[in-house]
Amino acid sequence: MPYELTRQTPTTARLRLWPHNALAPRGFALAVGLAAFALAFPMIGLLGSSALWGLLPFAGAALWGLWYALERNFRDRRVLEEMQLSRDGIILRRFNPKGPVQDWQANPTWVTLNLIPRGGPVEHYLTLTGGGREVELGAFLTPEERIRLNDLLSDLLIGLKSYA
Repeated sequence: MPYELTRQTPTTARLRLWPHNALAPRGFALAVGLAAFALAFPMIGLLGSSALWGLLPFAGAALWGLWYALERNFRDRRVLEEMQLSRDGIILRRFNPKGPVQDWQANPTWVTLNLIPRGGPVEHYLTLTGGGREVELGAFLTPEERIRLNDLLSDLLIGLKSYA
């Protein structure tokens, strides 16, 4: 699960979650470069003929389509959820790739963590309830990762509520 948990003191912690990015920028360049080579190599035999000019726009469109799809996927995966946990309060901020930052805060005493195995929008739907609202956590995570996140947050919340 792509996350970073930092415990500053026994009663404060910071959790950051982000989606998987399987293709790094170097891999992006390599994929587009290999596709360009794979499209250009068979056209070497057509150099000097008018058939090359008939195929070139289609090869260019295929290459542009690959570049656009990979770039769009990379851009859409730029989401971050950041949670500050302390005895004073829990603050959750979601930084969306497009649109405003979403904030939620609540008193940890009244916060409940809910994992809905079935019947939610996704399998193992994970929510936090408190402060008069219910918010989803880790929408971009796999069901198994949401289960692990539930266990991690349960332990953190119990520690916050019981620490004297």
